[in-house]
Amino acid sequence: MTKILLEMRGITKTFPGVKALDNVNLQVREGEIHALVGENGAGKSTLMKVLSGVYPAGSYEGDIVYDGEVRQFSTISDSEHLGIIIIHQELALVPLLSIAENIFLGNEMASGGVIDWRQTFARTRELLAKVGLKESPATLITDIGVGKQQLVEIAKALSKKVRLLILDEPTASLNETDSDALLTLLMEFRKQGMTSIIISHKLNEIKKVADKITVIRDGGTVETLDCHKEEIGEDRIIKGMVGRAMEDRYPKREPKIGEMLLEVKNWNVFHQQHRDRQFLHDINFSVRAGEVVGIAGLMGAGRTETAMSVFGRSWGHKITGEVKMRGQPVDVSTIRKAIDAGLAYVTEDRKHLGLVLMNNIMHNTTLANLPGVSTSGVIDERREAKVATDYRARLRIRSHSIYQEAVNLSGGNQQKVVLSKWLFTDPQVLILDEPTRGIDIGAKYEIYSIINQLAAEGKGILMISSEMPELLGTCDRIYVMNEGRIVAELSKQEASQETIMRAIMRSGEKH
Repeated sequence: MTKILLEMRGITKTFPGVKALDNVNLQVREGEIHALVGENGAGKSTLMKVLSGVYPAGSYEGDIVYDGEVRQFSTISDSEHLGIIIIHQELALVPLLSIAENIFLGNEMASGGVIDWRQTFARTRELLAKVGLKESPATLITDIGVGKQQLVEIAKALSKKVRLLILDEPTASLNETDSDALLTLLMEFRKQGMTSIIISHKLNEIKKVADKITVIRDGGTVETLDCHKEEIGEDRIIKGMVGRAMEDRYPKREPKIGEMLLEVKNWNVFHQQHRDRQFLHDINFSVRAGEVVGIAGLMGAGRTETAMSVFGRSWGHKITGEVKMRGQPVDVSTIRKAIDAGLAYVTEDRKHLGLVLMNNIMHNTTLANLPGVSTSGVIDERREAKVATDYRARLRIRSHSIYQEAVNLSGGNQQKVVLSKWLFTDPQVLILDEPTRGIDIGAKYEIYSIINQLAAEGKGILMISSEMPELLGTCDRIYVMNEGRIVAELSKQEASQETIMRAIMRSGEKH
């Protein structure tokens, strides 16, 4: 049996008014992939920040034993010096610097204060080869996709002689192909003796790569499961995470589909940056009252661009086509006009585009409809507080008050605040772009329940998701997109992962 590389004993971490970690214990053996799972807010990322020195020694109770010795890390550099490297969910790359510059940023290969670019580029090529990238070291980060950026982060970790690699939600923003490539790379590193800790909400990926799974709930350790001693099913993991069995991942709904709400006809859009290239071609779709309509497709198919271009022309240029609400043409040429027409758009990027993170729940909730809490242009704080309190209760947002800053909420609760913001505009059609990305299984169920409730109230829902089971479990109809075109429309009865992929593959052969 391999030796224990890392042991965290009795780790307790308290923030003002909140005990984030309560006597957590974790044991990781050398050369294994150890998964850390739990609901949003369970304490997974906090535990890893304690380990990596983001939260320095003295700010928590308990011991970190690494490589047989008790360690106290005051900074991230202290942990990196021993080969503990953490890659956060929000990648720490500089978009307008090259791959080589990013890999050695702060760790430059220099002599006498002068960078040796020949050596830097040669070493970068070696590191890129190890992670399976063929890009030039001079390529700018902004010119490669998110999947490749994730691999650059790993190459950066390898440059620091990593022994313990910590990945926080590494596949949250990746498509299926890029996710598989990343997981295969982790398994290859395991063969070479590297130890990894992976935090993920994607239980199918956890099952694929993990040797052991530690479950954390409400800041405490629930159990550690050995994947080599027994077959660990997803239901078994979920029960540990949420404290109960979840027989059905998707709440039941009896659809009551009514009148036509939204119709988009002959929608053509040219690319935002490459302005001579048409990106969306003759898009036609519709959403009825009480209906949940999905848009499926691979990364880059044009799903988000379609939603953003319809919602106030917030993406693209040289846009043509027609938008109707309840059979009448409407002007959606600005975001304000789109909102007034009855549209709302919940962005896939809640941290950067959906919320003002340093603002509290109350201010975020009312941000898209300030006239709704104002008199003669002056905000009535009492009305604003009542609105925020009502939505906090309705969507079951877990926080100590409506005055808690959004940055301190879990991903699931942040998503509920974004939903609150748009529901307060009283939309007829709500566009949800990756509504459950990066949130746990329990919070997902709550989001699905909210979607069902909105549909029952007669709202139309247009949902974009990269998770096919999610679309199949929640939608009444699914449009399939590929290369900027809608290539299929499937009823709930016709839709399956196979029919969706078949539609994508067949359309790819034509274009």
